[in-house]
This record gives sequence, C-alpha cells and structure tokens, in this order.
Amino acid sequence: MSYNLLKGKRGIIFGALDEHSIAWKTAERVHEEGGKFVLTNAPIALRMGQINELAEKTNAEIIPADATKMEDLENLVEKATEILGGKLDFVLHSIGMSVNVRKGKHYTEQNYDWTHKGWDVSAVSFHKTMNVLYNKDAMNEWGSIVALTYMAAQRVFPDYNDMADNKAYLESIARSFGYFFGRDKKVRVNTISQSPTPTTAGKGVKGFGGFISYADKMSPLGNATAIDCANYTITLFSDLTKRVTLQNLYNDGGFSNVGVSDGVIEAFEEE
Repeated sequence: MSYNLLKGKRGIIFGALDEHSIAWKTAERVHEEGGKFVLTNAPIALRMGQINELAEKTNAEIIPADATKMEDLENLVEKATEILGGKLDFVLHSIGMSVNVRKGKHYTEQNYDWTHKGWDVSAVSFHKTMNVLYNKDAMNEWGSIVALTYMAAQRVFPDYNDMADNKAYLESIARSFGYFFGRDKKVRVNTISQSPTPTTAGKGVKGFGGFISYADKMSPLGNATAIDCANYTITLFSDLTKRVTLQNLYNDGGFSNVGVSDGVIEAFEEE
C-alpha cells in the first residue's frame, strides 16, 4: 500500500546488491511512495549484483562509487543532484564488509590491514559521505540520512567479529556528525539497528542459521524482515519524523529489550 509519503523527494540509495538486500527493498518502497533516487555501489559490487534490474524497475540511474574515496563521493553527489534536479531529501547508507569475516580470521587473530579496510568501508565511509553532503550543501532542510547497523555494537555476538566494532563506530559517527548536520542544516541523521536478516552479507557470518533462529525465538514479535526495515526507513525519510535525529532505532521485534523468552527456556529444558 502506498501513501505518497515521499512524493517529490529526491535521494541516494547506497548498497543495493540483489533482491535480498535491505537497500533493494528500500529502493522499491521509495519508488512506490513517489520518491526519486539514484542507486550507487562500488564498481565490483555492481558487477556482482543485479542492480540494473532494480534501476529499470524504479526508473533510477546508477552511479558507480567507491564510498571510501572522496573523489568518487563528490562525483556521486554532483551527478545525483544534477540528474534529480535539485538538492537531496534522503540518503540511505547500507554498506558493510569485513575481510576478516570473509576469510575466516578469528576476532582474536585479526589481520589488521583487513580490519582497517573493513572499518573504512563499513563505518568511515559514512563520515566521508556526510562530509561531502555537508560541505556541498547538498541536502534540503528537514532531509534525512539513515545508516543500517546491528545490536552487536552494544552486546557481544562472538562470530560477528570486527563488524561489531565497525557498527559501534558507525553509530557514533551518526550522533556526532548528526549534531552538526542538525544544528547547521536542519538535517536528521539516524541509524536503524535491524534484526539479523538473510541478506548476502548477513549469510556470510559464521553460524548465521542458528543466529537468526535464536533471535526469532527471543523476539516477541519475531525477527523484522528486510521489507520491515524498508518500511521503517520510509518513515524516517518522510516528513512524519521531522524531529527524530541522533537516534539508534531498534527494528528487531523487541529482541533488544528481552532478557530471556519462553521459547529459549523451552529449548534449553528439552536438552
């Protein structure tokens, strides 16, 4: 169901890889709600994914950009405002990558070159993106910038590895840069802490099947899906949340406030 919540609004969506990704679902929902946007991802990710299909479906143009490179981000923002015909109203940062996770390096035995690469892609890229948007004055007043995170930033999930550190840093950037973006530009900056979601990136985490089942048993409403996250993101892009900023917002079926659930207790008692 569409409510035209984003009619006339323009933006950039980072990170749509395939139909399982949250960014992909968000792009579809933004399109349904009347918003216009450009899609962007790193050149290598564009070759791996099916983003052309999404672009055709949503009448969006694709601008390749490595979000760790300032010159790519500057080109992205300049071209996006030119293509869309004005300043931006929303930006979704849906980027995360850990080489240590991909290559099976345990958290206690990290390759620090890989750690730095993951930190740059997953967290510092958010600062760089906002730096360009801020200095180019590319956002309209009451615009909204959202990044996706996970609760491993606050609690221990052993196999989430250095991505937990990256997410903690990402959330801090949202608050710190969000203060200046709000004070100077009247732009909102928030993070959404999403349930474990079977995206291409998520399924790369060791033991993901057990991980998602446990979260589902713990959450009174069950795990939030990718489309649930897309819908929540739409509300943050809309004018209905004009004074929500500097927040880490949980979209996790209640998991973050549950100590233990009946389902988890029953599972242990069966052993």
